Amino acid sequence: MPQNEKSIPVIIVGGGQAGLSMSWYLCREKVEHIVFEAKTACHSWDDERWDNFCLVTPNWQCALPGHPYKGSDPHGFMVKQEIIDYVKGFVESFNPPLREHTAVTSITRHEGGGYRVIADGEAWHAKHVVIASGAYQDAVIPGYASAIDPAIHQVHSQDYRNAAQLSEGAVLVVGSGQSGAQIVEDLFLEKRKVHLCVGSAPRVSRFYRGRDVVDWLADMHFYDLTVDNHPLRDGARDKTNHYVTGRNGGHDLDLRLFAREGVGLHGTLETIRDEIAHFAPDLAENLDDADRTNADIKQSIDAYIAREGITAPTEAPYAPVWDPDGSNTPLDLKAAGITSIVWCIGFRPNYRWIDVPVFNGANKPVWHRGVTDAPGFYFLGLPWLHTWGSGRFSGVSRDAAWLASQIIGKDVPVA
Repeated sequence: MPQNEKSIPVIIVGGGQAGLSMSWYLCREKVEHIVFEAKTACHSWDDERWDNFCLVTPNWQCALPGHPYKGSDPHGFMVKQEIIDYVKGFVESFNPPLREHTAVTSITRHEGGGYRVIADGEAWHAKHVVIASGAYQDAVIPGYASAIDPAIHQVHSQDYRNAAQLSEGAVLVVGSGQSGAQIVEDLFLEKRKVHLCVGSAPRVSRFYRGRDVVDWLADMHFYDLTVDNHPLRDGARDKTNHYVTGRNGGHDLDLRLFAREGVGLHGTLETIRDEIAHFAPDLAENLDDADRTNADIKQSIDAYIAREGITAPTEAPYAPVWDPDGSNTPLDLKAAGITSIVWCIGFRPNYRWIDVPVFNGANKPVWHRGVTDAPGFYFLGLPWLHTWGSGRFSGVSRDAAWLASQIIGKDVPVA
């Protein structure tokens, strides 16, 4: 046993909304614990979002434990500073035992039972450990990016702030998920010439038949659907989020409309070689699939309205405003005037510091509702940990209450 090893019943790794929610319940139940955060409680919102970032879910879904949204615009969408203020207000509401700027570098099984946690060089012993560090640690940038001419500025979405940050000239955005689609709009509104590599991300309308689609889905109990009952089961965790925006009151993000107004759309990026971008021949398919998903969601809402006898305005079916011409011509970056690339192709989790048998052959953690097969070892705040809202402000409280009940050995009511 290391000298000066400290003992505490529960250690939470990660001081974002998930770890803080866990701490809130443990504080309420008077369970001694500590929260280790490598940076600060708000760092992901403050340091890893662009200036015009806003939530894509309405404010009423901001429901951290004991800290629901109390503003005057429940159907609006918080902008970046409002999100930061909301999270900081949550921290101040209960004063958690939070240690910021304290990175956990190792977790192993303890010879006395439980786990040994090394945090900022100090050794700790805990019976219970909750990993709430999220699934977005390592930004994904393809290996061939290092061979691109350094005169072309490259930035990952987590480091993008605004159009002025990029060199003058056209911009290639790679990836059409939530971040990519919203960054394209951010650049387009700043009058930048933009090219977008369109992947397989689905889309959803912001409003339909007189209401926000989120409101309809909430009434339909979609957000209560558990991963065990989802048609895709665990596969739901691998699905890309639908692109939509809450900017300026919220609206659709229609990539076809972007194309009609001058954005260059291309298929999935396969590689960039000698400053020539090569694409998969899947642009039409990806656009059609995104529209089909949107149409399916609308049809489910239509069925609900009919079944419940609800009076709601009708809408004509969506008609595509632009179609690709079927060509799949490589793009010469320099000839197109492209001086910057924004990589919006996601993140990989980093669990290399955890030496506990809770991973499968693909090095993914295995759990049921956050509880692993290793006694006292848990995960929290991951996408579809239990429901759609598990990694969001809307559902993390329910998951944290459940894990608190596993730690304490009694039911813990959801705040």
